[in-house]
Amino acid sequence: MSFFKKIFSKEKKETLDKGLEKTKTNFLDKLSKAVAGKSKVDDDVLDNLEEVLVASDVGVNTTLKIITRIEARVAKDKYVGTDELNKILREEIAGLLSETNLGNETEFTIPADKKPYVIMVVGVNGVGKTTTIGKLAAQFKKQGLKVVLGAADTFRAAAIDQLQVWADRTDVPIVRQDMGSDPASVAFDTLTSAVKQNADVVIIDTAGRLHNKVNLMNELTKIKRVMQKVIVDAPHEVLLVLDGSTGQNAFEQAKQFTLATEVTSLAVTKLDGTAKGGVVIGISDQFKIPVKYIGVGEGIDDLQVFNKHEFVDSFFK
Repeated sequence: MSFFKKIFSKEKKETLDKGLEKTKTNFLDKLSKAVAGKSKVDDDVLDNLEEVLVASDVGVNTTLKIITRIEARVAKDKYVGTDELNKILREEIAGLLSETNLGNETEFTIPADKKPYVIMVVGVNGVGKTTTIGKLAAQFKKQGLKVVLGAADTFRAAAIDQLQVWADRTDVPIVRQDMGSDPASVAFDTLTSAVKQNADVVIIDTAGRLHNKVNLMNELTKIKRVMQKVIVDAPHEVLLVLDGSTGQNAFEQAKQFTLATEVTSLAVTKLDGTAKGGVVIGISDQFKIPVKYIGVGEGIDDLQVFNKHEFVDSFFK
């Protein structure tokens, strides 16, 4: 574990450990019961493990993939003791996360060749979308970057006002219009303003409606098209925010949004208040979209860059 200690600050690691405490306790307790009275990993243990993973919101498909990999190791090694199961699970989950996530990042950074770097944030209402935007703005500013926010969720006055609160709190400029305004117009004005201000990062909030996928798709496509009149390759990133505490419902939201627009990264919030943290593993695996940020608390610094090594270490610690 010294590898982790050297790279990640003690405070940051403690925050993650605390944020995943409910998930870890729930998972390890069930795992202990799954192997109770068994000395080797056999079919019964694997059946029990499958139930544990599904119950931990890892998802059925990802669970079956993990079980298949463990079965292959058991068949190869002939005898695998149940005392080794924790280590094997840890390795297989880290391997799955490695297929999608680079997982070596520790700081909030953006590509140096994109200025301004444009992030369009999507997600249903209530998942912590606006809060995530505010925390991102704070973290980017802490890195010395100039940030501009765009309040393109014009369907709810509360959404505009909430983003304004975060803009004030983090002391970054915001571009906003009245409720009911054209979201694409707000995005256009935001990018135009950001270019004039020589900003480094632009974060665009969008409406969180899923009741009609066609309308959502059309709206997001229009916002993209209008932004490209200002910056030809905008947005550079489409960040989908998901509420980790909703478990399998987060899978459905990911499915709907990936059908509606090209999502390039994920932020999974509210992991500190749930035992459903396994959803991070399943969503990353099933949608082949990197988890970029995780929320493990309510404070500004409790939004963390996702690092697969650190996550798995906290999950099994």
